Amino acid sequence: MSNPLLDPIHGVSLYDYATISAKMASGISQEDLLKALGIENAVYEEAAALWVTRMQEDQTFEVITVFGQYFGEADNHPKLSGLKPQTSAEGSQNLEKLKTDRHFYEELSGARIAAYEYGYDGAQWILDNYGITLGDFQAVAVHWSNVNQAEMGADNYEKVQYWVNYQQQKQAEYAQKFAAEQGGNIGDDVEF
Repeated sequence: MSNPLLDPIHGVSLYDYATISAKMASGISQEDLLKALGIENAVYEEAAALWVTRMQEDQTFEVITVFGQYFGEADNHPKLSGLKPQTSAEGSQNLEKLKTDRHFYEELSGARIAAYEYGYDGAQWILDNYGITLGDFQAVAVHWSNVNQAEMGADNYEKVQYWVNYQQQKQAEYAQKFAAEQGGNIGDDVEF
């Protein structure tokens, strides 16, 4: 039996909504996306608000789960796959590395968390330093999350824990870097 919360809203499917969200996070304008889908802005704005409401009301979390899946598959959307953000050659190389090198992904995840902790916009920091947009980063995050779920299902707890520890190690390293850039932490000169 299908979940009626997954039914399209004003002709905007959850796949459309998730893909628009992912593509906008990658730097593609809402106007270009809606034009490609043939959707008027007012219709989309109302549908988007209602999708958020459905996610909040869904006690099974199916809507948000499917949204996350579609967000990660945004490049496969039949009408929007051809819309790509402008990225530098370095950004494209870093994105490919992020997709295939788990150590690199976990390092940048830790760096992003540390950046936010030190008052930086972590997503902007990754864009500025690696040329990877938030949308692209999040799409890769969905991929690695799915890998984690598969590994947990296969009782590979140690492997998953390795990645958690590695990310935390990198987060601590970047926290030291950001603290040094800001002149140190408040309690750095206190000795016990």
